[in-house]
Amino acid sequence: MYLVESKGGAIACMLLALFFLGTWPAIMTLLERRGRLPQHTYLDYTLTNLLAAIIIALTFGEIGKSTAEQPNFIAQLSQVVVIMQDNWPSVLFAMAGTTLNYFLDDKINRAEILFPGVGCFLIAVCLGSAVHSSNAADNKAKLNKLKIECTPLKCAQKLMNLEKGNGITEKAKAGTANFLIELENRRAIKVFGKSTFIGLVITFFAGVCFSLFSPAFNLATNDQWHTLKEGVPKLVVYTAFFYFSISCFVIALILNITFLYRPVLNLPRSSFKAYLSDWNGRGWAFLAGFLCGFGNGLQFMGGQAAGYAAADAVQALPLVSTFWGILLFGEYRRSSRRTYILLVSMLFMFIVAVAVLMASSGHRK
Repeated sequence: MYLVESKGGAIACMLLALFFLGTWPAIMTLLERRGRLPQHTYLDYTLTNLLAAIIIALTFGEIGKSTAEQPNFIAQLSQVVVIMQDNWPSVLFAMAGTTLNYFLDDKINRAEILFPGVGCFLIAVCLGSAVHSSNAADNKAKLNKLKIECTPLKCAQKLMNLEKGNGITEKAKAGTANFLIELENRRAIKVFGKSTFIGLVITFFAGVCFSLFSPAFNLATNDQWHTLKEGVPKLVVYTAFFYFSISCFVIALILNITFLYRPVLNLPRSSFKAYLSDWNGRGWAFLAGFLCGFGNGLQFMGGQAAGYAAADAVQALPLVSTFWGILLFGEYRRSSRRTYILLVSMLFMFIVAVAVLMASSGHRK
């Protein structure tokens, strides 16, 4: 079994994980903006997300000699099947899901560096909310200036009917009102006129889950709560990651198949047959699953070496996602000066937070 032992190696894992985990949401956004149903995209994503965990386990998890304290993946998987009654607490932690990680890791991260980094994260998140609010106000102002008497969803169609069906003579430029209307007419999830309350509730719930799965993974691999009987080996990072990915796969499968037939957010009803025949963008969805899977694996590998509190630096993934949003989707184009100032401030604070959290890295004995 391969273990990351150096601080430099752990930081390299975390940086690569940050890039992967910040890139896969951009791919999902690309597909949604092209009109592909999110349920179809996430079903594809779950397949390769699980496959990434299996690949990591069968490669890194099988490198080197297997010992009783640190067995290789296959060896421990066989042990877990035999002694499940003794090893099940760690398995459940792995399947269940910054500050908590600091105390769980017996304070191996330097507190005087770690907690200012957490403060920078908090500031960056607040700035991110301000950026979103300011940009939404900018977009609303752009649409109000558009002198066409029609509902937003029909504006794009009206423009396309110009010149008796010959289409628009010039492609709408990113950041303009016409661009926003064309995007709304094309995308799968409509946003014009929708209340932000549901989105905030979903985001808050997702944030809570995202903040808890790393400490749960920490408990699964290090057993700080002493749930295992004496002599029972702790789960190695690859076995824990395998169970973590299995639980993600099962939950995602159930939810997204349910959403096919009972869609939310006014999405059209679909079916499993329609999903199987939808190959539009499937390759991109598979890539997103691989990136997320390998990103999570690298985060856990780095966290096992340098402390999971430091590995939480990957939560700065909006830094990478914002970069892709600007580069690929033309986000924040032609926005107000206030939005640009907030955007630059947010990105700067995320960069500082990542640097500070990684500087707090310790070394697990």
